[in-house]
Amino acid sequence: MIRPFRPVRVLAPAVVAGVLLATAACSDEGGGPGAVAVSPAGERSPASPSATPALTGAGAKAALITPADIEDNWKLATDAASWRNSMPVGKVDVAAFLTAKADAADCQRLLDGLYSDSLLGRASGASGLRGFTSEDSRMLYQVGDYGSANLDATLAWLKSLPSKCYQFTATGKDGGKRTVQVVSAKVPASGDAREAVTVTVQGDSGGQPATYTTDVAVLRIGASGAAVTNGGLSGVDHDSTALAVRSGAQRLKDVLSGKTPAPMPSQLD
Repeated sequence: MIRPFRPVRVLAPAVVAGVLLATAACSDEGGGPGAVAVSPAGERSPASPSATPALTGAGAKAALITPADIEDNWKLATDAASWRNSMPVGKVDVAAFLTAKADAADCQRLLDGLYSDSLLGRASGASGLRGFTSEDSRMLYQVGDYGSANLDATLAWLKSLPSKCYQFTATGKDGGKRTVQVVSAKVPASGDAREAVTVTVQGDSGGQPATYTTDVAVLRIGASGAAVTNGGLSGVDHDSTALAVRSGAQRLKDVLSGKTPAPMPSQLD
């Protein structure tokens, strides 16, 4: 079957099929079709008041984007809560940072966050996540109540990465070297604040040269926020990232204002 042409897809260098299989083998499988991980509301942090209400467990689930929100050929993933791609895994070469060794900690935080899906830290209230796949690309969308102060700190950290971590090296678990680049990315002016970067990791996967590229975007509305990671071994579709940010911000805004977002597509039933 011929797939629709996707004109704004930015591709990383081609990767042999064996690499794709090797990387897929590094992912932990779990969950079921349309699996959604939702954590109930917890104790709010008194240090981050907000004019908007806190998310409930049901609100966090309703705020999650759907395949209809990002269009194209995205389908629900079956293992969103346990994705583990090995390419970003590595220990930053601190010695290479010369006098800016403190920056190495920020770069390490980025790699750790990409692997563990903990870019936003620990939610102070309800949270949820949902994953999608398209060809060999994966998108993870997380939403939750993290506190406005914590989210602003995360946004400031993300904004600093293109200068602190523009290019650095890391050593993978197999001892192989990874070259990592971080550049600024543009996303729609959605929510109260937002930041985005594109991360490229070059190295070996399964004994073959590979390049992993992903967008990382974070947005805040009041004390609630959302994060999008979107990419894979054959590049990243920046348009899909933009749609996820725009649609996610609108869904979250609707939920926090007491409205009901658009109904879920039938495949989520």
